[in-house]
Amino acid sequence: MNPQAKLISATSLLLGTSITISSNHWMTAWIGLEINTLAILPLISKTHHPRAIEASTKYFLTQATASTLLLFASMINAWFSGQWDITQLTHPMSCMLSTVAISIKLGLVPFHFWFPEVLQGSTMTTCLLLATIMKFPPITLFYLTSPSLNSTLLTSMAIASAALGGWMGLNQTQTRKVLAFSSIAHLGWMTIILNYDPNLTLITFYLYTVTTSAIFLILNTTNTLKLSTVMTTWTKIPPLTTIFMLTLLSLAGLPPLTGFLPKWLIIQELTKQELTATATAISLLSLLGLFFYLRLAYCATITLPPNFTNYMKQWQTNKPTNPLATIFTSLSIMLLPLSPMVLTIS
Repeated sequence: MNPQAKLISATSLLLGTSITISSNHWMTAWIGLEINTLAILPLISKTHHPRAIEASTKYFLTQATASTLLLFASMINAWFSGQWDITQLTHPMSCMLSTVAISIKLGLVPFHFWFPEVLQGSTMTTCLLLATIMKFPPITLFYLTSPSLNSTLLTSMAIASAALGGWMGLNQTQTRKVLAFSSIAHLGWMTIILNYDPNLTLITFYLYTVTTSAIFLILNTTNTLKLSTVMTTWTKIPPLTTIFMLTLLSLAGLPPLTGFLPKWLIIQELTKQELTATATAISLLSLLGLFFYLRLAYCATITLPPNFTNYMKQWQTNKPTNPLATIFTSLSIMLLPLSPMVLTIS
């Protein structure tokens, strides 16, 4: 891809995200979302592979539909209330349509079908952008409109996302699809607490972004696209493979690691709100995700590849490790002791 075109796309992504997260008017937020969509399309289709073109087409159609619904919802609200302020979402039809539109943009169940296919047709770096930065503006809109949204609808979608994200990830052999369904499951955790403590939604998103970025950067360094090739990565960079296992366990939410923090806080808040059954359900559903994270960690660090007579081990790579991968892996493993400070901030 042309460096100038890549620079324009990256700048437009930052510009669109900044416009949406800093706006309090529906039109400026919509403009920021449109800039984001147009900026990411060249990055998805840059390989000119048929699957990449298919992924960019699917992404464009779904995002255009979601943007249209969001604009329609804001116009209905402005028509009945005279307000274009994002926080003044009062009309019931506008609340419903905006929830649907933002859910399509995020990939929440039942509007999740486009997300795994788009990630499968994109490069690792583009997948990283789609799974993290591109979700920030819709999450911000959810945060700003959270007092007006229907808690029953959000809870239902959150439970369905956690269930389907864990269930569909069990049978995947492609690492990008595994991480796509992992993203859907984590969106369920972010959505379930939105009505009760929106700050926890943002904390969960930030920690998810750190951990997922670390995993994508490691997979990009070792050039791992399938589960079968995960078994051979230990010969490339052995220390990185060990860190990869710990980062996966952090994403699964095991207690000594950073990923346990948001789940602990969410379960605690749901229990305070007397939603013990909801907290129990989503905790049990997270065990599905734990299984495929453990399977990835097992393949990466414990399983040896088939050792045939004509089998050639991969040489250790000369490709330097991305400094960001080191930073993100450190954060995704060692942030749990800072939880009192996080509680104070939230």
